[in-house]
Amino acid sequence: MHSSDYIIIGSGMNSLVCAALLAKAGHKVTVLERNDHLGGCIKTEEISLPGFKHEVFSAVHPLVVSSPAYAELGEDLHRLGLEYCNNDSPTGVVLPDGQSLVLHRDRSRNIAAMNALSPGDGDRYQAAMQALEEKAELVFGLLGSSLWSFSTLKLLLKYGWKLGVHGMLNFVADAMANTRSWLERDFKSPVSRAMLAPWVLHAGLGPESSFSGLMNQVMAFSIEQTGNPVVKGGNQGIVDAYKALIEEHGGQLISRQDVRHIELKNGKASSVLCSNGDRFFASNGVIANVTPTALYQQLLPESCLPREVIEQAAAYRYGRGMMMIHIAMDEPAQWQDPAMQEVVMLHVTPGLDAVSKAVTEADCGLMPDKATIVVCQPVALDQSRAPDGKWILWIQLQEIPQTIKGDVRRTISCPEDGQWNEEVREAYADRIIEQLSANIFNLKSAMLKRVVYSPKDLENANINLLHGDAYSGVCSLDQFLFWRPLKALKNHQTPVSNVYHIGASTHPGPGLGGGSGYLLAKSLIG
Repeated sequence: MHSSDYIIIGSGMNSLVCAALLAKAGHKVTVLERNDHLGGCIKTEEISLPGFKHEVFSAVHPLVVSSPAYAELGEDLHRLGLEYCNNDSPTGVVLPDGQSLVLHRDRSRNIAAMNALSPGDGDRYQAAMQALEEKAELVFGLLGSSLWSFSTLKLLLKYGWKLGVHGMLNFVADAMANTRSWLERDFKSPVSRAMLAPWVLHAGLGPESSFSGLMNQVMAFSIEQTGNPVVKGGNQGIVDAYKALIEEHGGQLISRQDVRHIELKNGKASSVLCSNGDRFFASNGVIANVTPTALYQQLLPESCLPREVIEQAAAYRYGRGMMMIHIAMDEPAQWQDPAMQEVVMLHVTPGLDAVSKAVTEADCGLMPDKATIVVCQPVALDQSRAPDGKWILWIQLQEIPQTIKGDVRRTISCPEDGQWNEEVREAYADRIIEQLSANIFNLKSAMLKRVVYSPKDLENANINLLHGDAYSGVCSLDQFLFWRPLKALKNHQTPVSNVYHIGASTHPGPGLGGGSGYLLAKSLIG
């Protein structure tokens, strides 16, 4: 018989953070993972050729190193083998005509570079960052705390007193502004706009989304502060360190255990049943790092759920799909702008309008004409990721339709059922390679092998990436903050006693910071 204080379903970052904190506090913890590897969206694998260590899903760790979980557990993780690589040029942008800009970790360099593109752009960028810094306690408090709590009420009362009713309403109004309104107001250079606009995609939003302006500023500020670090030898290293820490304190992590049901006794969670027949008992609770769809339509019996929860879970919305292209190269990428070879993660885009256009096309079910191409170059930081003299490109496309209704260019034949298949996947990847070749001169000649994942492939690889949505649910305001994942629920509670919900579908949302796992663990310990 397998018995623990807490059973955690899924082994993504939120699960690892939660398990480590609970185990260090003296609780017996068991983490169950349905796949053959631990780590959720952290997976380092030689998927192209031997010696090329690709990050199959997520690539960089700015949200990890800036998280409260890392502040508390970082010393232990580094003691157990974690080592980060970083540099001073975390991101940049390249436009089709060759114009480019690098965002450094030195604010003064960024101000000067933007002012050089258009007088005043850098000064207005500085003003936006300073305004964010002045309200950092409020902004980051709301984004990183349990919202239905006395501490959040205290924070709101503090700033309500400090700013007054009118000031707080102005703060809310400013926070609701979208990225387009911020960029068109403060930046005259299309290059500066192109630098900042794509980062809102990494929050699961688009330039026209409410709240995207503030999230865009938060991301720019965070990248300046932390850079875009990667784990030396592969990001799987942080999973290995967490595993060692959890086991050091008596916990266990078991792969190839597909949990099918959470079993109840007297209205409380008592155990979980896996597809192979194994049963794991939990005396204190079951913590599910899954989507609301999985939790409320598969794992829990409908008879124990209130009608409003059933209805809201059925109405939970998932966002655009994602495509990944992994490329092994025989030599380093030869960018049109040589400075880009040192940049960790950059965007190739025609600019703000093109990002908006591609988002709209994907939302309408169309394969975009000109995508926003996210390019990560891990070898720029860590030479151990590839054989000597070789190179890796990690390419992410976030403006991808879940279901295909058409192609903007009308050159790719769309499947009748609207589902991604190998032919469509490779044809669209060809379009991206052609687009990127205008900026990387040796992309085709130096390419040794490419591996492409469509939204369907990503869902098959990780069940939480439903429809290929990397953020486990649309991050629009009605599914964010107080209302994530469901309006009927608070924090990480569920309607069932001793069942808790964490993961990207819950507050504070997607990302590798482990925020929901941290908040729940501190609540259970506290």
